[in-house]
Amino acid sequence: MSVKIRMARVGRRKAAYFRIVVADSRRARDGRFIEILGRYQPLQKEDKQIYVNEERALKWLKDGALPSDTVRSIFRKLGIMRKFHEMNQARRLAAK
Repeated sequence: MSVKIRMARVGRRKAAYFRIVVADSRRARDGRFIEILGRYQPLQKEDKQIYVNEERALKWLKDGALPSDTVRSIFRKLGIMRKFHEMNQARRLAAK
């Protein structure tokens, strides 16, 4: 089973609201998912438009889930991808 971290659209017409979810890649965009990691509200004016549970996101990345391009850019903005990279570097150095 190929697991992806991607966005699922919720909310009404012309008022987009997205959940950042972990889902099987073969499922529909708004279909069944495994876990909700956070939310993204692109139309909100405040700084609180992005929320992600960082611990769970790092756990899923470590387990091999692949983020979509949009989710990867959100994670990069929040510093999650940097932490994931540093975790991998530390694990590689400890293995040597």
